[in-house]
Amino acid sequence: MRLKKNPWFWVAAIISLVLDHLTKFWVVQNFELTVPPQTQPLLPGVFHFTYVVNTGAAFSLFSNGGAIWLRWLSLGVSIGLMILAWFGPRINRWEQAGYGLILGGALGNGIDRFVSGHVVDFLDFRIISFPIFNLADVFINAGIICLLIATFHSPPPPRKQNNRDSISDEL
Repeated sequence: MRLKKNPWFWVAAIISLVLDHLTKFWVVQNFELTVPPQTQPLLPGVFHFTYVVNTGAAFSLFSNGGAIWLRWLSLGVSIGLMILAWFGPRINRWEQAGYGLILGGALGNGIDRFVSGHVVDFLDFRIISFPIFNLADVFINAGIICLLIATFHSPPPPRKQNNRDSISDEL
C-alpha cells in the first residue's frame, strides 16, 4: 500500500489539517467578528486570541482583491505534495514531516479560501507587533524548518569493514 511508503507525511498532514480547522471553528463559534476585532488576552500585552479574517496572503499581502490566485496556488501545492508522497520515492522522516505539515497548512488555508473567500486568523503576538496568523501558517513554517533540518541532517555513512575486522570475524 502506498500510504505505508511515507507514513509520517500522511500523519503530519492529517493532524495539522484537523488541528487548524478545529481551532478556526472554535474561534468562529466563540468570538464575534467586530471592528475593532474582539480579543481575549491570554498574557495581556504579550499574547492574545484576536479574531480577524484575511482575504490575502501571509501578513495580509494582496488583500485588496488581488489574492484570488491564492486558492489555486494552495490547491496546486497540495496536489503536488500528495503526488510526491504517493508516487515519489520513500523520503526520510524529517522530509515526510516537513512536506506533511506544509500540506496540512496549505489545505487548511486553501479550503478556507475556496469555501469562505478568506482565512480565519487569531494568534496575536503583541509583544513584537507581529501580524495575526493561524495554525496553518504555523504548520507551514514548521514544515519549512523540518525541511531545513533534513537538508543539513544526513544519515551516517555506512560503516566500512576493514581487513582487521574481517580477520577477527573469521577467528
